[in-house]
Amino acid sequence: MNLMRLDPFSEGDDFFTRLAPTLFRRWPRLTLPAGAETKVEWTPSADISETEKEFVIRAQLPAVRKEDIKVTVDHDSITVHGERKHQSEDRTEKFHRVETFYGSFSRTFAVPDNVDAEKIRCESKDGVLSVHLPKKTVATPKSKQIPVS
Repeated sequence: MNLMRLDPFSEGDDFFTRLAPTLFRRWPRLTLPAGAETKVEWTPSADISETEKEFVIRAQLPAVRKEDIKVTVDHDSITVHGERKHQSEDRTEKFHRVETFYGSFSRTFAVPDNVDAEKIRCESKDGVLSVHLPKKTVATPKSKQIPVS
């Protein structure tokens, strides 16, 4: 006989995520893979801006080392995923409140058609990951007068 871990709130969590994805997406989720221990997934906040030359995604990733971040691009989406690892505990320190979430995270963003995927670059500074998505240069058509015969 196999024992299964009961998680009575997992279906409710999925229901609320589908009902109002933007409202609940930043809440951390407890995931219980079969035969594994409890794992928290959290979602970092991100800002997306646009200039004449590029789109920029800025994700807030405090206390995440750049070695723990992976950015992948497909033809129509870009995914930022990684992990914020729990620091080694100091046995002399007594915590009264912990509001920081640790564990894996993943965010996927749609990539517009006018992005040059070969020139995408990332940089991490002061806990902010900046993903630069340069726009393709499109030759503007020159106006030309056509004689009427």
